[in-house]
Amino acid sequence: MEVKKNTFKSTAAANSDKPQLGLWNGLVDSSVVEILASAGYDWVLVDGEHAPFDLQSILIQLQASSRYEVPIFVRIPKSDPIIIKQILDLGVQNILVPMVDSAEEAELMVQATQYPPRGIRGIGTAMARAAHWAQNEDYLFTAGPEICMIVQVENVPGIQNLDAILAIEDLDGVFIGPADLAASMGHLGNSNHPDVKSTVLDALRRIRKAGKIAGVMALDKPTADEYIAAGANMVAIGIDTLLLIKACRDLLHSFRPQDDSTAGTKY
Repeated sequence: MEVKKNTFKSTAAANSDKPQLGLWNGLVDSSVVEILASAGYDWVLVDGEHAPFDLQSILIQLQASSRYEVPIFVRIPKSDPIIIKQILDLGVQNILVPMVDSAEEAELMVQATQYPPRGIRGIGTAMARAAHWAQNEDYLFTAGPEICMIVQVENVPGIQNLDAILAIEDLDGVFIGPADLAASMGHLGNSNHPDVKSTVLDALRRIRKAGKIAGVMALDKPTADEYIAAGANMVAIGIDTLLLIKACRDLLHSFRPQDDSTAGTKY
């Protein structure tokens, strides 16, 4: 048995200027992730930070989406090597870590994905789906290069430390979170504020200049186009919960135009 090749990582490296477009999965149901995985996007992210996922439900999402061969990311709740170990053993190859503020924290995240001597990942292949429960005898030696670690920079301290974070050799990418960054900059709920926008654009340019994957969320096309022009090559362009509520409102509005179907908070 061979370790599954990480198609997201290889595609992002080979086509660094072509944006990889993805969807966010927040609805904890295997049918939902199957629908998302079958829709033709370049990747899908299971959100274990804000959505009510646990290890068991993440495993179910992985199993449900496996037939479609779409790369699956998992965003973990916090920068914790123990959580990373558990997620990797489930078979996740693409990890997004929120709220990383320093190079030291980012380096620890990279170390958590690798076995010694490079890293600190614990060895438990007998219980690891990723290693086919120890049936893949080469897993310990071949798993590391196929793991993609991307950290999120989402606040002012992270932006201030961005160059140091980007200097970490084995870090695959940095994903900018405009919503939290806006709050950190004093513009809660306004990720399109000019100061926030310029900070995001500058960060994306710096990430790409450093040779890393530059990620960002942009839920409208003009903003996404602007970020892509700045170098973003991993772009989240939809969230399942928001897509569902918009479709519901639009349908109702088509029957009752007088009803306001545009109410709600923007992400």
